[in-house]
Amino acid sequence: MSTQPDLLYSEEEEALRAAVRDLLTDHCSPADVITRTESDAPHDLALWKTLAATMGLAGLLVPEELGGQGASHREVAVVLEELGRAVAPVPYLTSAVVATEALLACGDADLLGQLAAGRTIGALAVALHSAPGAAVKVARAENGTLHGELTGIADAVAADVLLVPADDGGLYAVSADAVTITAQVSLDLTRPLATVTLAGAAGRRVGDAGPAVRRALRAAAGQLASEQLGLSDWALTETVRYLKERKQFNRPVGGFQAIKHRLAQLWLEVVNLRAAARAAADALATGEDTDVAVAVAQAYAAPVAVHAAEEALQLHGGIGMTWEHPVHLYLKRAKADSIAYGTAGAHRSALAELVDLQAP
Repeated sequence: MSTQPDLLYSEEEEALRAAVRDLLTDHCSPADVITRTESDAPHDLALWKTLAATMGLAGLLVPEELGGQGASHREVAVVLEELGRAVAPVPYLTSAVVATEALLACGDADLLGQLAAGRTIGALAVALHSAPGAAVKVARAENGTLHGELTGIADAVAADVLLVPADDGGLYAVSADAVTITAQVSLDLTRPLATVTLAGAAGRRVGDAGPAVRRALRAAAGQLASEQLGLSDWALTETVRYLKERKQFNRPVGGFQAIKHRLAQLWLEVVNLRAAARAAADALATGEDTDVAVAVAQAYAAPVAVHAAEEALQLHGGIGMTWEHPVHLYLKRAKADSIAYGTAGAHRSALAELVDLQAP
């Protein structure tokens, strides 16, 4: 018998949020992120080291006996909310969630311990747009080596090890030094994409690719909603703050009725997104109705995040259009997230099948 999920944040989750937000406030300012996106080093590896190793957040999903924290997806969701709020250029979702979930499905204790300690950054070599359950492009396995070209791999440029699915059904751990990683032109410069070329790369089989990839992509889609929630909440909060300060005809712009209506509508959308994202995180943590909760969250999250970022851009007026203002980072992340791990339309279709509600 299933129990009603508790979508409220616990005291421990709020304490975790405060610690992560304080760190990001001190070390991940919007100006710093903009500067980094214009450099040839898009990832903030110093911030990643603090998050992963010092705070132990890379190992939240890893059991304590394997060197992790033994926490759940609820805590991970809180971390991702704050990372989304800061558009932090760190490979947290791709390494601490996606690669970690794939390895948990395989039971590879050694590599899990390395990822949990923050010593190693992992990336699943599956295109960022791949939805849970969808067919993915795989490498060709020949005589113990891997061949092929895999595109759209998020955070591959920061990875130390790649988890590569192959046509023999295996998932292989491949050192990043054994492959050629070529950066692709990415809309979201805080989560860059790359092409991974394997030309006889040696790999160690860690398990079966099918169940590992499905588990990893489902967790990714569910947790992405929390990142989108953090992004949306930042956009709403910053826009309200700006409109209280900005004056036109000698009164705050936020006082105009039409603006109030737009903000009220956005507030409702963000509140609903919080419920959907929390439900997905709780379902991933408990294992109850997980597929449905993840599909609901992703069917709703992308349009809200894009709308929030677009409204922030428009309601900031001329300053919002400048490169110096960080709102463009949020719009690009929202747009990129809207096709990451399956589009809203793909998740609506999946949800229709799950609840047996087919289109006429």
